[in-house]
Amino acid sequence: MYGYVVINKPELKIREFDEYRSYYCGLCRALGERYGVGGKISISYDMTFLVLLLNGLYEPAVKHEKRRCMLHPVVSHEERRSEVTDYVADMNVLMTYYKCVDDWVDERKLTRKVYADTLKKRVSKIIEAYPKKASVIAEELNNLAEFERSGENNMDTVSRCFGNIMSELLAMKCDEWEETLRELGFCLGKFIYILDAYDDLDGDIKKGRYNMLKSHMDNPHFDELIEGILNDVMSRCARCFERLPIIQDAEIIRNIIYSGVWTRFEIVKARKLKKKTN
Repeated sequence: MYGYVVINKPELKIREFDEYRSYYCGLCRALGERYGVGGKISISYDMTFLVLLLNGLYEPAVKHEKRRCMLHPVVSHEERRSEVTDYVADMNVLMTYYKCVDDWVDERKLTRKVYADTLKKRVSKIIEAYPKKASVIAEELNNLAEFERSGENNMDTVSRCFGNIMSELLAMKCDEWEETLRELGFCLGKFIYILDAYDDLDGDIKKGRYNMLKSHMDNPHFDELIEGILNDVMSRCARCFERLPIIQDAEIIRNIIYSGVWTRFEIVKARKLKKKTN
């Protein structure tokens, strides 16, 4: 369900791309130091967006380092890390843990159980530090599982579960920006969930798995319907962002919101169109 909130690389300046990558690498470093290899493999571009957004809003002290790693063993690369990075790393692992537990309970995926077990001890400390956020994530993932079992096909009803999760993750602090961040996160979460369902639809049909979009496929304007819904939620997301007093890395964030997220949609759309014409 991850990997849709990405940059449109050709539209970024070289300096902007290097800065974006440094935040990604900083998040990777934080995950590794706090949660080991199990943490590092859970990294996602979606969570890198959260680092950029929250860093831009709160402007914490950012530590810059030149480091080497397993993926870059020869040439050192820049890493940027702050208190926001560590917070997002905690939320990333918490999300990963609950999703793995959910997959084990619902589908008996042994690999997910093993992965969850490797994270369990450290996750208990995150739950202790963020009990409300842990409760919201667990509850909404349970709601999604219930909708899957009942075959719920209302897109708004189902997607708002993931919207509620992202809303909770973006609310890093209880302050004057909390309401706007929650709304932005809610819209972003709905976008991610709907696009993920659209992306997985053909495979889910083939394998007989649940997908809330199956019952909507008879609509002769199905693809246009999905695109319209995605446009609506991302427009709301963009309006929320523009209400925030963000200057730092604002153009990178705009690249993601206004352009980057649509690069993945266009890839999925082109693949589906090719399948129809073949």
